Amino acid sequence: MQQLSVNLTIPIPSDSILISKVELEELKQSQLIGVYWSMKDLEKRINYKSEWIKENILYPTKFRKVLDVEYGGFVFYPKSKGQTWSFKASEMASFLDKHFQAIFKNK
Repeated sequence: MQQLSVNLTIPIPSDSILISKVELEELKQSQLIGVYWSMKDLEKRINYKSEWIKENILYPTKFRKVLDVEYGGFVFYPKSKGQTWSFKASEMASFLDKHFQAIFKNK
């Protein structure tokens, strides 16, 4: 089999840059560092209502032991009426990606 070696010039617009997929993912993750989500933010992010999120992600024991700040996690579970949920955005986003199958397996 023969190979042809060709030099190509592909113009990149001045308002654009070329980066690897790995760099793009790192940039996306860094946007979440230091950011905290409310329950409303999480609802918008995953497109499910709070009741579903609580029933399928936050309250099942297998997830709560990982998520709850009381167990060293990154989700503040309200202890009394008037307190609000708080999620460490970068870690919650990673958790959702990592546990996608486990969350939706029986749905």
